[in-house]
Amino acid sequence: MVLVTFTWSHGGTHVFLCGSFDGWSEQIPMNLVEDSAAVFQRTVDLPPGYHKYKFLVDGIWQVDQDQLCVQDEYGAINNLVFVKESVSMPSTLIREDAQSKLVSGFTSSTHLEASSSSESQLKPVMQLNNEIDVSRHRLLMFLSSSQAYELIPNSGKVFALDTEVAVKQAFHIMYEQRLAVMPLWDGQNAMISGMLTAADFILILLKLQESHPMLTHDELEMHTISAWKYGKFQLQAEVSGAMIPPNRRVLQAGPDESLKDVALTLLQNKISAVPVLHSSEDGSSSQLLHTACLAGILNHICRHFRRSLEYLPIVQQPVGNLPFGTWTREVGGRASSRVLLTLHSGDLLSSALKLLIEGEISSIPIVDDNGALINVYSRSDITSLARGNVYARFRLDQMIMTQVLQVLDEASRDRCRTCTRFDSLYRIMEVLSDPTVRRVVVIDPNSRHVEGIITLRDVFNLLLG
Repeated sequence: MVLVTFTWSHGGTHVFLCGSFDGWSEQIPMNLVEDSAAVFQRTVDLPPGYHKYKFLVDGIWQVDQDQLCVQDEYGAINNLVFVKESVSMPSTLIREDAQSKLVSGFTSSTHLEASSSSESQLKPVMQLNNEIDVSRHRLLMFLSSSQAYELIPNSGKVFALDTEVAVKQAFHIMYEQRLAVMPLWDGQNAMISGMLTAADFILILLKLQESHPMLTHDELEMHTISAWKYGKFQLQAEVSGAMIPPNRRVLQAGPDESLKDVALTLLQNKISAVPVLHSSEDGSSSQLLHTACLAGILNHICRHFRRSLEYLPIVQQPVGNLPFGTWTREVGGRASSRVLLTLHSGDLLSSALKLLIEGEISSIPIVDDNGALINVYSRSDITSLARGNVYARFRLDQMIMTQVLQVLDEASRDRCRTCTRFDSLYRIMEVLSDPTVRRVVVIDPNSRHVEGIITLRDVFNLLLG
C-alpha cells in the first residue's frame, strides 16, 4: 500500500473525495489546508495501480481539469491516478505541462504516471468535439419530441400589458411582478401585438433625458406603450444603428410547436421570450397560454436528464474546457472571440446603459480597483428605478454604479451567481434554469477576479450548435 495525498485547490465549503479504490462507496471528507482559503487535501492509503476518483464540492460532483481525466464507456468523466511503488521519491510532485505523464495536484511518496499501454481502455479526454456532436444530436432529438405546452406550469399566472397603458404604469408593473419581458395586448384588434422588454425602458429613459435631464412623473405618464413602440425603430437607429421597421411580424409559438423550434426562434432572432398562443380554428382570436424563454427550456432539459447525465457527456465537462462564453484571458489554450466588458463602482449609470444597448449585451460585471467582482448590472435591473420613483430623483448622467446597487432590492442583489472554470457545465445549467438568473460570472476562487461570463444564450449556442 502507498500513501497518496489528493488535492482540490479550487475552493468550496464542504469537499469530499470519492473513488474506485473503495468501490465508490464512501465520501471521504477533505481538510482545508492551513493558511489557505481554497486548497483541500486528504491522504489515502492505496494499492498500486489505476484509480478513478471525483470530488464532491458543496453537493456538486466535479473533476479537476488540471489533473488527468478519463472517459468511461458510458461517457462519464473522472480523474485518474496511477499509483506505483517507488523506493525513493520526492515528497511533493512538481506540476508539469499538461502533456506530461505526471498528474498535477498531488503530493505523495509515489510516482504518479499514466500508462501508455492502457490508453486504449482508459481513453483520456481528447475527443471533446465528438462529445459535443453526440450531446447535440441527442439533445436535438429530445427537444424535437418535446412540445411548448410542456413548459406551461400546472398552476400560475400569465401577464400581458395593454398597449394603451402609460409607460410609467408599465414600468411599475414589471418591477412589482419581477418580470424582464411582458407580452403586449392590442385591445382594438384583440391580439398579442409584441413584447415589452427591459431594453425598451433603457431606450425610453436615455431618449427622454436627452431633452429632460431630470424626468418628472408626467413625462412618463403621457407616453403610452403603443406610441413608444411605433417610434422605437427611430430611437434604435439613433442609439444602436439598428433599423427595425415598426410593423414587423410578431414572433410567437403554438402549444404544439417543438421545443427545438422555440429555442431556435429565440436564438436566431436574439430575443429573450416568445408568447405561446392558442389560436381558434378560424384564426380570428388567440389566447395567451405562456411566455416561453430559454430558462424554461433549460429547466425542462435539466429535469429530464438529471439522473442520466452520461447520456449527454458534454455536461460533465468543466466549463473552462468548453468553446463558449466570454473570457478575459486565455483559458485552456483558447482565446475568447469577444471582449469581456466590465464596470467600476464609480462609473456612471448612463454609460452603463449605453454600453448594454450598443454592445448588444445583457449584463456587465462590476469590479473593484483590483478587478475583483462586486456585483453584476443587467438590463432587467433598469426596472428597479421604479422603486420609490428613483428615475424622477436622479439624473442618469450623475448617478454612479454604487448608488445604483443601493437602489436594487434584496432579491435583485442576490441574483449575481458565480462559478469557477472547474465547475461542470451541468452545474451552470441548473443555476441558469432559474428564470431570474441569466448569466453566471466565472471567477478565480481565491482572488474573486473576474475570468469570464457565461450566459443562457451561450449555453444554448453550445448545446444546439
